[in-house]
Amino acid sequence: MNRSLLSGISLLFCVALATASFGQKAKPKAASSKQRPIVFAVLNDGSVIEPIGYVDKGKITQAIDNASEPAKIAAFHRSYYKAGSTYPLIFGGAASGKVTVKSADPKAECSASTASVTFSSSRAKLKGNVMALASNIVLGTKASGVRRMPTAVERSEIEALVRQEFEKQGVSPAAARKMNYLNLTSLDVNGDGKIELVGTFWAEPSPKSRALLFFIADKGPDEKYSFGATDYRVIEEKDVMGGEISSVDDGVYHERLLDVLDIDHDGVAEVFTYIQSFEGAGFNVYRRAGDKWARIYEGANYHCAY
Repeated sequence: MNRSLLSGISLLFCVALATASFGQKAKPKAASSKQRPIVFAVLNDGSVIEPIGYVDKGKITQAIDNASEPAKIAAFHRSYYKAGSTYPLIFGGAASGKVTVKSADPKAECSASTASVTFSSSRAKLKGNVMALASNIVLGTKASGVRRMPTAVERSEIEALVRQEFEKQGVSPAAARKMNYLNLTSLDVNGDGKIELVGTFWAEPSPKSRALLFFIADKGPDEKYSFGATDYRVIEEKDVMGGEISSVDDGVYHERLLDVLDIDHDGVAEVFTYIQSFEGAGFNVYRRAGDKWARIYEGANYHCAY
């Protein structure tokens, strides 16, 4: 074979090899997410989300609030509040739609910890005292998804317990009989078919005071309900920021259900609640401990002075 032919073959081989190498696509790099597992409260009829806390091995720690360092708030916004970011909407402890971030301002004077969102769901109707959660955590497989209005039988039994509790706390029988409620919800936290009830009730001991009761109630072996957790407080008008006791009737200072979510993957969902105040938002999380419920997290996000 002559030298010119060998040179031509070598040239063609090199060109072919170079072309093949150039055409190969580099292996895609694994996506590196800066997000930590987190749970948000979905508030204001599904138009706002606010962080409750980060989740790590079943424990919750504070995320940010408006009092956090500006650099920390800005980093949080870059990671969690980019326009178009989506999170599963949690309703009844299960994914029931999605929440989409519309906008957020890390420099907002009173709302740097929140984001404006939209939500879509075939079953969650968020309005007033019906709120929800949003989260990027890996959801367990045992979530029941049960969240509904109580039956007449459930309501009757729980109202009797509430009246007894009010009277036990010193509310007059007459005032206890005239009790009001903001929310009463039937849930199944562990998928066993037995309904738990979470409620927020209040009574009027006097024109200038309100008795507030939040509770989680479980059905026992005797098929009767009893309180697994209660929080009872009396609010006097002189202690209300703004000076009007009627603000309490609209929800201020009450502890109300957000939803349930199994954050430690033990098959029993934790109960998440929200407390509205004049200066910010409070969040509590309860975990079942035997036949009771223990508060495992208590956090607050400062907004602005009244």
